[in-house]
Amino acid sequence: MEFNSGTGDLIYSFAEKLYPICRSITGDGLRQTLKILQSELPLVLHEVPTGTPVLDWTIPKEWNIKEAWVKGPNGDKIIDFRNHNLHILNYSIPVHAQMDLQELKKHLFSLPEQPDLIPYRTSYYKENWGFCLAHRQLEQLPDGTYEVFIDSSLKKGSLTYGELFIPGKLREEILFSAHVCHPSLANDNLSGIGLLTQLAKQLLEKNNRYSFRFLFIPGTIGSIAWLALNEEKIKNIKAGLVASLLGDSGSFTYKKSRRGDTEIDRIVSYVLSHSNKPYSIKDFFPYGYDERQFCSPGFNLAVGNLTRSQFGEYPEYHTSGDNLDLIQPIFLEESFQLFEKVVKCMDQNKYYRNLQPKGEPQLGKRGLYEAIGGQSDQKQLQLAMLWILNMADGQHSLLDIAIQSGIAFDLLHKISQILEKKELIEEIP
Repeated sequence: MEFNSGTGDLIYSFAEKLYPICRSITGDGLRQTLKILQSELPLVLHEVPTGTPVLDWTIPKEWNIKEAWVKGPNGDKIIDFRNHNLHILNYSIPVHAQMDLQELKKHLFSLPEQPDLIPYRTSYYKENWGFCLAHRQLEQLPDGTYEVFIDSSLKKGSLTYGELFIPGKLREEILFSAHVCHPSLANDNLSGIGLLTQLAKQLLEKNNRYSFRFLFIPGTIGSIAWLALNEEKIKNIKAGLVASLLGDSGSFTYKKSRRGDTEIDRIVSYVLSHSNKPYSIKDFFPYGYDERQFCSPGFNLAVGNLTRSQFGEYPEYHTSGDNLDLIQPIFLEESFQLFEKVVKCMDQNKYYRNLQPKGEPQLGKRGLYEAIGGQSDQKQLQLAMLWILNMADGQHSLLDIAIQSGIAFDLLHKISQILEKKELIEEIP
């Protein structure tokens, strides 16, 4: 399985297209985003009606917004949703009222520790209204009467999510997921959406060993809804990754699955250790993105979370600072290449059985020395042959051999193909 790179600019351009849209966990902004994704992928859109029970949750009312602003005592708009999506408390109920500054401040959200940034705040499951603004602006608001207007709707509708299934030779699936509900947050949302879009486009063109499933879902409630409505598919999910925060300059971070020792955990750890990039690996904890739903004890799937900076650990997180200046094509490209390598390693990580297990088979009479002859790393190639032949007992994968021997996985894969052609080993399905 070979990939074509040079996709950092494509991912960034896609993020630019999606950045202005006001998204939420339901509503027309979410649908607009998914329909743009449909122009890139044969994505199937699903609508889950308001009131549908999904595990311990219920699909909420659908939220849409047209306009929202606050006018100061002089009649000028001092906060306008049209200037930035983050100005509105996401899921705000409609309101049109006048009030003094003291009353208004009960509905204003800011970050005193980051006075120039607008925070991202939501109220999905408790009816409320509010505005977000820079703390420096909040401190300068004069006393007087303010007019507040929010033209929004909160009524029965549905939750929308996108799904793409790419069948492979095996029924076993690799699951990739990105949340698509955040408005105008470039790293926390758009980087993962764009990266998985490009990865899916490449996999659609390949003859894949595993099947692949891509989910573009609103955070938390989206994964809960998918799990509730697709329990019959769970048994086929071999591994998965949740993708987000992949466009900033931070070092790579991998949060393991709840099980901690699955094949995807070991593959990502191996790929990171050979990436020549700084990275950290963290044990699972029940907070974060949708990996916590996939890894809930009733499902306990082998799903990890692969990011650059971890959520909550970079200053721009959930603020207006998480904009298109924060993400860069070069970092998106690095992240994409890392995901490519993980997919490639998963695809090639096979188990073999030695067909001549008693004693070391004679390599010369099978032309194996000639098969690798003249190459500068001939000695390393011979060593790789011996390692594979010795460890091909049906219990050790190529990744196991790479870790134990210190020989590069790619080289072991290359040699395994030669040995298989020479009928010295056979793949175990």
